[in-house]
Amino acid sequence: MAVNIAAVVTSNRKRLYQGQPGTSVATIYTVPSATDVKVTQIVLCNTTASSATVSISEVPTGGTAGVTNRIIDAMSVAAHETVVIGGLSSFLTTGDFLAALQGTSGAITVTVS
Repeated sequence: MAVNIAAVVTSNRKRLYQGQPGTSVATIYTVPSATDVKVTQIVLCNTTASSATVSISEVPTGGTAGVTNRIIDAMSVAAHETVVIGGLSSFLTTGDFLAALQGTSGAITVTVS
């Protein structure tokens, strides 16, 4: 399905996800029906005293999260560090989803806008 870029650009902006993914891959956001989404920024905040890793996949509807659709793969975030990944321009359509996991339970808070 083609994405109507003009409609996506002019739509309301909102936070798609904020939380701490688990240590096994799980869905953190699914695009609702009749909706297109543009992912523009991901913020990774390590709230612990040790470095930790995080992975995020952008999965087409009907797909499975894994290395073939990773947009962030085992990225290390230093202790008490925040990493802002801006300038993204990923378009998701109905049924597409984001999945994530981290290497250390409760270490990294992920915010997707």
